[in-house]
Amino acid sequence: MVNTRPQQLVYQERLLTALRDELRARTIPAVLVIAEDGRPGLDVVDSRFRTRRVFVHLAFCWFYWGDQQDERVTCLRLLAAVERLVEVVATGWNEGEQREISVDVNQIANAYRT
Repeated sequence: MVNTRPQQLVYQERLLTALRDELRARTIPAVLVIAEDGRPGLDVVDSRFRTRRVFVHLAFCWFYWGDQQDERVTCLRLLAAVERLVEVVATGWNEGEQREISVDVNQIANAYRT
């Protein structure tokens, strides 16, 4: 069996690099980093000088920076994603700690079994 994880990480990094370049072109501080778990992320600073880490969720094609619905945007349309992040950065990240998206695939599968 082929291990696709390294290829996924490379693709995530490419998406985040493109996002970083677009944000920097709009004078928004953004730095590509590798998280403790090995995932690439993008540290982005908002108008209140607070940093959030933007990740890529490949299964859903999202850039995301939290677990709420307003904390994600499609990565399929880069410029639309950039504009959304520009808005969010201008108003400031949501209050509280950054939470991770957790999708329980078993729950989704079970919903279709009943």
